[in-house]
Amino acid sequence: MSATNDLWLYYDDLSKGQLYDLMSLRQRVFVVEQNCPYLDADGDDQHAYHLLSYLDGKLIAYLRAFKGGVKYESPSIGRVVTDLDFRGAGYGKRLMRLGICRLREVEPNRKIIISAQHRLKGFYEELSFYAVGDVYLEDDIDHIEMHLDP
Repeated sequence: MSATNDLWLYYDDLSKGQLYDLMSLRQRVFVVEQNCPYLDADGDDQHAYHLLSYLDGKLIAYLRAFKGGVKYESPSIGRVVTDLDFRGAGYGKRLMRLGICRLREVEPNRKIIISAQHRLKGFYEELSFYAVGDVYLEDDIDHIEMHLDP
């Protein structure tokens, strides 16, 4: 795994190019690759911390993180995505660990909640998340709520 240039930015601090990069990556994976037409621009980006991981000038991984009270009562992470060409090399887990660390700094001693694609449950369990409740459909894809205790 090569070293990435990781940037934490709040919405208002994103450049036009960075915003384009993150929207393009999310749409390539979540809409095109997963064949799931949905409204990615959901109005929540304006309330998120954005973690962008660049390698040689290309955005290869991304997530957004929220303080408690925005998506859930607790802090949360979402839109976790790694470019197809870079999967399996550890970038996704590294990205999640950075997201967890950021939320622990911003809101210590609080659980973190995610809405995970069910097929990725094992990936998140490796990061100590655990499933809560039943599988549900979100944008016609099976999801499950998962928590990470403080």
